[in-house]
Amino acid sequence: MSNIQIATVGGGCFWCTEAVFQEVKGVEHVVSGYSGGAVPGHPTYREICSGLTGHAEVVQITFNANVISYQEILIIFMTTHDPTTLNQQGADKGTQYRSVIYYHDEKQQEIAEKVVSEIGTYFEKTIVTEMSPLDVFYEAEAEHQNYYRTHPTQGYCSFVITPKLTKLRQLHADKLKT
Repeated sequence: MSNIQIATVGGGCFWCTEAVFQEVKGVEHVVSGYSGGAVPGHPTYREICSGLTGHAEVVQITFNANVISYQEILIIFMTTHDPTTLNQQGADKGTQYRSVIYYHDEKQQEIAEKVVSEIGTYFEKTIVTEMSPLDVFYEAEAEHQNYYRTHPTQGYCSFVITPKLTKLRQLHADKLKT
């Protein structure tokens, strides 16, 4: 019997985070989107990129908790991006690229706080990952879904996403789909 749950996280460009979690065992679906903004209505990628809406690029991860736990999802998340840089991942700068965990309930909040606290000792700098309750998730436009899988040789994918996947494979080989 499956135990389907959802996690919502943002760790810079959603293309990167999506590509990482598409390789994780127990993950059934990953959707790129936006959350955390203050502007009403469904935002567009162009609006998000302006940095004026307050939204972050995030992914919603549908996973089977009988195969991988929410805690394990967060550990993978925290170790495949830099949670110590405020509003930035590599050359991607702006509030839309912030490190964020949007928890869905109190249990997820407790787990997120525990993971961030425990993993903080492994970083030289302070973790700046925002933790907030999920309000609304807006699915990104179709051209942003499965981006790495459909554009693996595109420059950004080659130079930014491929190294993240290499890191994932090194750190979490036991958690990957075969």
